[in-house]
Amino acid sequence: QVQLVESGGGLVQPGGSLRLSCAAYGIIFNSYAMGWYRQAPGKQRELVAVISRGGGITNYADSVKGRFTISRDNARNTVYLQMNSLKPEDTAVYYCNGGPGATVLPTPQRGDYWGKGTLVTVSS
Repeated sequence: QVQLVESGGGLVQPGGSLRLSCAAYGIIFNSYAMGWYRQAPGKQRELVAVISRGGGITNYADSVKGRFTISRDNARNTVYLQMNSLKPEDTAVYYCNGGPGATVLPTPQRGDYWGKGTLVTVSS
């Protein structure tokens, strides 16, 4: 059974940092691109960042470029999202995604598998 389990969300002040983690179970992790998506209240789920199977290619939403960094550790079956200089508009539930269908370029495509999400709240 495939599971993607996110952790690391929480409440942070504007300008602060958080690091999200997503541990994958039941899949051949290094066979698939992985990504992070987010959904704010009343809005559609949107891309945050994606990373290739080997980690050498990444793609980011314009709104997070220069502030967020996606990385992966294939030995630990884990993908990370380092979020710096957080803004109130980054407040959302962040979802891990990957598996068959996931691509990085030219246009990121979502994979078949989703985590349950972790809430990030940026507020003073």
